Amino acid sequence: MVVALAADYVELRCRSAFSFLEGGSLPEELVERALELGYSSLALADRNGLYGAPRFWKSARETPLRSLVGAEVEFREGRLLLLVASRGGYRRLCRLLTLGHSRSPIKGEFQLSLADLEGETGGLLCLAGGPFSPITNDLRYGRTTQARQRARVLHRLFGKRLWIDIQRSRNLRVERRSRALTDLAEAVHLPLVASGDVAFARPESRALVDLFSSIRLGRPLAELGRDAFSNTEQCLTDPRLMAERFRDLPEALRQSREIAEQLEFRMGDLGYRFPECPVPPGASSLQYLRELTLEGATRRYGSPLSSRVQSQLQHELTIIGKLGLEGYFLIVHDIVQFCRNAEILVQGRGSAANSAVCYSLGITAVDAVGMDLLFERFLSEERGEWPDIDLDLPSGAQREKVIQYLYRRYGGSHRAPADVPQAPTVGSGVAMTANVITYRRRSALREAAKGFGLSPLQVDRISRDLGRQGLAASEGSLAERFMEAGVDLNSRRMQLLVRAVESMEGLPRHLGQHSGGMILSAGRLDEVVPLEPAAMPGRSVVQWDKEDCADLGLIKIDLLGLGMLAVLERTIPLVRETSGVDLDLARLPPDDPKTYAMIQKADTVGVFQIESRAQMATLPRLKPATFYDLVVEVALIRPGPIVGKMVHPYLNRRSGREPVRYPHPSLEPL
Repeated sequence: MVVALAADYVELRCRSAFSFLEGGSLPEELVERALELGYSSLALADRNGLYGAPRFWKSARETPLRSLVGAEVEFREGRLLLLVASRGGYRRLCRLLTLGHSRSPIKGEFQLSLADLEGETGGLLCLAGGPFSPITNDLRYGRTTQARQRARVLHRLFGKRLWIDIQRSRNLRVERRSRALTDLAEAVHLPLVASGDVAFARPESRALVDLFSSIRLGRPLAELGRDAFSNTEQCLTDPRLMAERFRDLPEALRQSREIAEQLEFRMGDLGYRFPECPVPPGASSLQYLRELTLEGATRRYGSPLSSRVQSQLQHELTIIGKLGLEGYFLIVHDIVQFCRNAEILVQGRGSAANSAVCYSLGITAVDAVGMDLLFERFLSEERGEWPDIDLDLPSGAQREKVIQYLYRRYGGSHRAPADVPQAPTVGSGVAMTANVITYRRRSALREAAKGFGLSPLQVDRISRDLGRQGLAASEGSLAERFMEAGVDLNSRRMQLLVRAVESMEGLPRHLGQHSGGMILSAGRLDEVVPLEPAAMPGRSVVQWDKEDCADLGLIKIDLLGLGMLAVLERTIPLVRETSGVDLDLARLPPDDPKTYAMIQKADTVGVFQIESRAQMATLPRLKPATFYDLVVEVALIRPGPIVGKMVHPYLNRRSGREPVRYPHPSLEPL
């Protein structure tokens, strides 16, 4: 007699909060719970995307848990759970998800049919059970013949990589579905596999997932009926309990482990490559970068170059070559050259100003050698990170021209005219970085209150003026708003509402677009990460945010739109027309007395580095009189000095109100 063993079970049907209103736990929480329960492997399969896959992989990477990748994909006929066995399968899944998102004219909707799987299932394993599969949908309405025919179609598409997964539950509907799927699998000779249809990590999250169902379906919790969870069995369950549930079907339990053993793909093996910038015939990328750098350095520093400049350039180029970053610098230089030729103001910012190569290439306007800046703050062999070069551009149409230039030059099949934004076609090698919009206190309260049956007027009154501080910290003001809305804060329902709001905070709500990050890829980016159309025409968005992209080695270039640069771009021609002065922003006098007089009075609105409230409060006290004073000012109003309580002591010592004390005499020259 075959016995069902807990060690045989691997959970293959599990979704996270990145299924957007269909799951109640973050990927990290699922990993934590799986480790507590002794799982050896766990698959994450969110709806229509790989949104949570990077975080799932990262949180499991340093643990004994094997993180398996997949997605629950919606087709017109129903949902299929597709698991990735190989890199080829991963590429096909990414393309399939991109296709489904690109077909819908409405952002967030998804359109595929089973016909889209023809010839595109290699490296993918399919679970065709679950509550919403094409087969289940037919069985639900008594269409047994159609269900069997559907199973044969799927078998033709997937062959021996197809299973019917079933769940066991105290819920009568789930048991009825499980029996029907078991009978069908026997009739068409398909193997069964056990799964849990996991929607949350721990039992206590059931109420939150019910609330998400209420929000998704637009019905109050009290009216959910069968759409609410009848128990907590869809949490990640102890494998020993799963073995008990499937003790009469030990082979279905063992199949889960055998499937997991076939899933060899790991998220750290995406096959991503940064694109190469075109170079002259016969030259390597590093040779071309060296040539451009020396030409630019001669323009910047004059000829012949001093030994100090030559030494610094050689040092930087050596490190760039060792790290294989020459293509990255060439592409950033290419973007800057496009801007110059198109008369678009552009300026590199951040630690890139510490690089003499960036200065020579015209990416930045700060003389890193003359200012004696440390290159290793920008790039070093030890850090093992890609350099971060942010480009400031005028906001609006000018920035959009640069974005569309990248799509045309590096976007593969995307070929939009220079001045006409078009939606990037499938296969593009360029896309914007996503921004995961999470529930904040106010948005969570608004959504949750609807689920608890409050009227729109009550919701408005309760959420009005609600600050970002914790609900517990502002209990008095929250109680007042509940009272104003005619709601008793002490009622059981309202206590549950407050608890629900706290549970929702920080969970993903929907996908947005990063303000300026762009991912570039050699070849099809939609084989590395699924893409979605952005709300703005001519844009596509990857399904991951900047941290996820960085964790998986995807290279981001930031094109940041600044309103003040747009103002300057309009102002420079006006100055030329009215006064005949041809302004060069890179060669403005650094010691203009009238400018410093305005700065000392905090008359700096529009000067984005020193226009914040904290900066404007500090300027009259510090009274900058030189460029270096401004460097100090900007560096002073940062999280480190503020949290470290260094701001006031510095200002007092600078003004002579407090003596300067050195921990050691050797520090005095500094």
